[in-house]
Amino acid sequence: MDRRGFVRMGLAAGAAGMAASTDAAAKAGPGAVLDGGVQLQQELMAANKLTSHSLTSQYLARIRNIDKAGPRINAIIEINPEALKIAREMDRERLLRRLRGPLHGIPVLLKDNIATADRMSTTAGSLALAGVRAARDAHVVARLRAAGAVIIGKTNLSEWANMRSTHSVSGWSARGGLTRNPYSLDRNCSGSSSGSGAAIAAGLATLAVGTETDGSIVSPASICGLVGIKPTLGLLSRSGIIPIAHSQDTAGPMARSVADAAHMLAAMAGADPADAATAGSQAADYAAALDRASLQGKRLGVARNFFGKNPDVDAEMAKALQVLQAQGAQLVDVEVPNVNKYDGTETDVLLYEFKSDLAAYLKEYAPNAPVRNMAELVEFNRKHADKEMPYFGQEYLERAAAKGGLDEQAYLDALANNQRYSRAEGIDQVMREHRLDALVAPTDGPAWLTDFINGDHYNASFSSPAAVAGYPHVTVPAGYVHGLPVGLSFVGGSYTEAKLIGMAYAYEQATRHRRAPQFPASVSPQPR
Repeated sequence: MDRRGFVRMGLAAGAAGMAASTDAAAKAGPGAVLDGGVQLQQELMAANKLTSHSLTSQYLARIRNIDKAGPRINAIIEINPEALKIAREMDRERLLRRLRGPLHGIPVLLKDNIATADRMSTTAGSLALAGVRAARDAHVVARLRAAGAVIIGKTNLSEWANMRSTHSVSGWSARGGLTRNPYSLDRNCSGSSSGSGAAIAAGLATLAVGTETDGSIVSPASICGLVGIKPTLGLLSRSGIIPIAHSQDTAGPMARSVADAAHMLAAMAGADPADAATAGSQAADYAAALDRASLQGKRLGVARNFFGKNPDVDAEMAKALQVLQAQGAQLVDVEVPNVNKYDGTETDVLLYEFKSDLAAYLKEYAPNAPVRNMAELVEFNRKHADKEMPYFGQEYLERAAAKGGLDEQAYLDALANNQRYSRAEGIDQVMREHRLDALVAPTDGPAWLTDFINGDHYNASFSSPAAVAGYPHVTVPAGYVHGLPVGLSFVGGSYTEAKLIGMAYAYEQATRHRRAPQFPASVSPQPR
C-alpha cells in the first residue's frame, strides 16, 4: 500500500475519529499505549516515540505479568519466538519509508486453529496435534504478514473449536487448559475464540483473529467487552484454518474498537485461488465507513424474538435502542422468521462437513500429524483419555466419524434446509418485507460461571441466523450487567460489512461503553 492508501485508511488525520494525542498518551505511560489502538500506536511510531520492537516487547512483558502470572488469564497458548525479529524488520522498513499499511508493526494474536508456517504449532488445542507445524501459512496469515502485522503468538480456544462434546466447557483445551474471563476470573469467556477474546480484553496485543462457525467470534467478543466481526462467508479465505464446516466457517477480527476491527478486516479480506468461496469476495474500504453519522436515516429491525431472555440484558438493550434513535435511526419491531427450522439440521451439516473437512486439512497442512482423519482422532483421544477427556467426552467427534460422505442425500437435504430458512425465508425475507438496513438484538447474555460438572450455561444468542446464512454480524460493547459486559449486534445481508461497521461505529462513538477489566476474582449482583 502506498502512502496515499495509508492516509486514506485513516491513520494520519483521524478518519477513524480517534481523539487521543500522542503527547497525552506518552504522559499517560505505557498502559495507555498498550490499551490504545492502531491509530494511536501508528501516530507514536510516526513521531519516533515508539517502535514496533518496543511495543511488541511491552506486550510480551504484559503477557508474562498478567497472562502467566498475576490474575493468570491463560489466554495465550504459545508465543512466537520470532516476534521481536519481525518487529525489528518492520521498524527497519519504516525507517526506509516502506510503510505497508495501517497494520505495519502492529502486534497481532492468532487463534490456535490458524496455520502458521513458522516455529509455532497449530493444534486446535488438541494433544493430537501438539508440536505439529503447518506446511504453510493460512491465507489470512499471509495477508496479515504482507500488511506488516507482527504475529506475536497464538491464543487458547475451546478444543476443536467447541465441536468436541455436547457437555463441553468453553475456553478449555487439553493443550492450553482453561482461559479465564478478565471481568470475573471465575466466569467463562464463551467459545470458541475464548483466548482471543480474553487476550484483547486484557490488553495482551493490539488485535486478535478469531474464527466462527456459529457464535465463536461474536459471543466471546460480547462477553469480553470487545468488537467482533463475523464476515460474510467468502469475504476471507478459509484455507489453512482447522475446520469445522466449510458452509459456515470464517475467520474475523476481535478488537477493542470498531476502527481497529475495520483495519484488520481490510487487511485479511481478499480472494484466494485455493478457496472457491472467495471468488466473489467483495472487500471494501472499511475505514471509509467509520462515520459518526452512519445511523442517520437507517431502518433497523429490532429482532424481538431474541429479547426477553434476561431482564437485566433487556434493560441495557432498551438504553441501546434509545441511543440508536437519538442518532437518527428508525426502529421497527420484527421477528426473524423460521429460526427454529434449522436447529437440528445445522448440527447435522456441521458433523458431515467436519469429518470431510478435517481429513482434507490434515492431508494438506499437517501431513506428519499422528492422526489423519476423524476416526483416528477419536481413537487418539480414547488412548489419552486421562489428559484429553478429564472433564467431558467427545460425543460430537464420534457422531461425525459415523457420518457418511458429502454426497449423501441426508446431508444435501439438511444443507438445503439450512440455507432456505436462514437466507431466503429468514434474514432476506424480514429485511425485504420491512425495508431494513440491518437487524439489531442483544448478542448474548453476560458471562456464566465456569462449571466443569454441568458444562456451559449458554444464554440465548443471536449468532445462529447470520452464522447459518453465511451473512455478516458485528457486535459492539453495549453496557454491563452486574459488572459483566454485554454486546449489541448488527446483522445484515451478504457483503454489507461496510454498512454494519458504520452503524456499529456510530453507536460506539455515541456511547463509548467499553472499559478495561480489573480482573476481580468474582463479581457480586448489583441492585437494580
